[in-house]
Amino acid sequence: MSSNDPHVAKIAALIGDPARANILKALMDGRARTAKELAHIAGVSPQTTSGHLAKLSEGGLLGLAKQGRHRYYHLANAQVAVAIESLMALAGERPLPKHHHHTRVAGALRAARTCYDHIAGRLGVCLFDQLVARGCLLPAGQSEEDFVVTSAGRRLFAALQIDVDALARGKPGGGKRRFARACLDWSERSPHLAGSLGAALAERCFDLGWLERRRDSRAVTLTGAGAAGLARHFDLTPDQIAAAMAETH
Repeated sequence: MSSNDPHVAKIAALIGDPARANILKALMDGRARTAKELAHIAGVSPQTTSGHLAKLSEGGLLGLAKQGRHRYYHLANAQVAVAIESLMALAGERPLPKHHHHTRVAGALRAARTCYDHIAGRLGVCLFDQLVARGCLLPAGQSEEDFVVTSAGRRLFAALQIDVDALARGKPGGGKRRFARACLDWSERSPHLAGSLGAALAERCFDLGWLERRRDSRAVTLTGAGAAGLARHFDLTPDQIAAAMAETH
């Protein structure tokens, strides 16, 4: 193997450790956490967690933000989140613990959650399906993952004050993030919208107060204003919204 080849085995080994996998999954909501918080989530000692965090950082899977004396860890980029989500889907992982409280939390995760910085769960799948059904998104060439926005889609996103052209151009200085891509949802086994367009849609939903984050969870709540807004812009019926948000497991 040449020095320019991707070190797939090394990355797989980093993710394959159960404690490190739990750390990565805990950061899938896009929030940054301290080493102490991640030690509790991973179920290992602070000293062991420190070693895991160092390895994940050296492997390019985690980033570090410093604020005063505090150090906060976060996923390095959206590509890491996509990889974790795909592995969870491949592994057939489903949030179905037996404890009543955890079962309720699992139902909330399946209904609506964040996948790094975009909307996942049944709500995310529902929105993606609606965008495709209404002709707002079309596959890009022969790609099964990448999509382009049609004129109908431009009108929809413009109504939400999302600048499609700016997102398509990417950030100044260049960036590798894809524009609009289908991300296989690990709980629903169907795609939701990812990429910079998916992130912009999620951000707009939070800004408008349509979605609210739940404490210590990737799950999000759809507000009354959000239900009305999504019904208006995405032409969703009350039954479709209710079905998406039902916290079943």
